[in-house]
Order: sequence, then C-alpha cells, then structure tokens
Amino acid sequence: MRLLLARFALVLSLLLPVWFMAAALGVKFDLWSWRLGLGVLIIQWGPRLLIAALVVAVIALVVTLVRAPRTGWRAALVALVIPAMGFGYLAYVRSQSAEIPPIHDVTTNVDDAPVYSPALMALREAGDANPVVTFSTPLTSLPAYQGERFAALAGRTLGQVGQGAYPELKTLTSGRSPAETFAAAEAEARAQGWTVVTVDAGTGIIEATAETFWFGFEDDVVIRVRPAAPEGASAIDMRSTSRVGLSDLGANAARIEAYLAALSTRLGAD
Repeated sequence: MRLLLARFALVLSLLLPVWFMAAALGVKFDLWSWRLGLGVLIIQWGPRLLIAALVVAVIALVVTLVRAPRTGWRAALVALVIPAMGFGYLAYVRSQSAEIPPIHDVTTNVDDAPVYSPALMALREAGDANPVVTFSTPLTSLPAYQGERFAALAGRTLGQVGQGAYPELKTLTSGRSPAETFAAAEAEARAQGWTVVTVDAGTGIIEATAETFWFGFEDDVVIRVRPAAPEGASAIDMRSTSRVGLSDLGANAARIEAYLAALSTRLGAD
C-alpha cells in the first residue's frame, strides 16, 4: 500500500510538467486562447496543482519512512522535489516581475521612436492586439492602467517608465554607411528567425514579428536606419511591442538588447 502511494505521488508529480507544457503549446497551436492557457490553466490552476502534488508527496514520504520496511521513499522524495522546484520557479518569476514595470512597448529612442507601418498595424488589429500609443502618452490615461494597482504610475508617460526600467536601451551608431548598415540590419533580423514583414531601403525601415516558442506569443519589431554624424555614419533605432498581455516581463527590452549586440558584432565583422 505504501509503495502504491509513493508511485501515485510520483506519477502525479511527473504529470505536472505535462500540464504546463500542454497549456502553453495549446495556445501556440490555437487549441485555446492565451487567456485560457496562461490565465486559467497556468496562473489559476497551476499553483493549486503544485500544492496538491506537494501534499500527496509529503504524505507518501512520511508514510514510507515511518516504519520498516521503508520501501518507496525514493519515489516519494522525487515526487516531492518536482513540485518544490515548480514553486521555486514561480517564486523566481514573481520576484523578477515585481521589479519590472507593467509595460509591453519599449524603444531605444522615446523622443523620436520608430513608427509601425499601416501594413503591420493591420496585422495587429486583425489579431485584436494591444493598442500602439506614443511614448509621450501618460500610462494612467489608458483603459488598461486604471485602478489602485497603477497609482505609482500616475503622471508618468510610457517613455519615462521605459527609460527608467531599461536605461541601457540607446540608439546604436555605426561608422558604416546607411546602405551597408541597412543590409546588415536586415540580415540580422532574418538570422534571428523573425518573420520579416517590411523591408524598405528608401526609408530605412525593417519590420518583423517574433514568436515565442512555448505560447507562440507574437511581438512586433521595427528597426530604423538613418544617416548620422559624422557624414557617412548611421544611427539605428528599434522598437519592440507585444501584441497581448499587459507586462512583457522584460522580453521586449531583452530582444532589443540582444539584437543590437548581434548587429554591432555583425557590422564589426563585415
């Protein structure tokens, strides 16, 4: 009986990763909405399932160790470790998110940010995506930022919040000509595995959509290459905007930082 309980606890714990993966991949393959997959299956039910598995594992471990023969305690211990690790990861994500502002649109140049084209905006609107606003927009003037939880953002614009959170995001300058820089920027966008939507050498604009692996969340990016001083140099600005969700947990800023670092390496190597 004790061995059966330990095995049951282990199977229950092993099913936890399956639950979370299925919830995420179901969103990716359009089996259900992201609100169901992330909001209900993971955020609402995930912790409850972790608690249930943890309780069963603790009971199984105690039962198998309380008296000889102590069979099954190893399986019970593994069953205990799995949900414990799950709670550890959730605690890590929560601590990280507490330090990240609830925004999903960042840029290297809040005073003169790149603008999405009508073609890309049409793609966003077709998918009922987040609205795209200017970086001078006060956050609490937007419908999504109403309520006491956003009181600390009162009087602050999207650009101010983004700059305060990600001061490392700045315009990248290159000694290469705009034409050379644009070609490298396009090549790097394709190397990132993004779906390129717009390539306009005349305006120096590249637009693309990046997709996350697990949930298939789509974030849009626009890269702008312009002439800069001294003559013959270039300035590269970038913007990355999530289509869904209020907070991006820093994903857009990380994307911009990684892309510009790779582009700088590419420009230096060419």
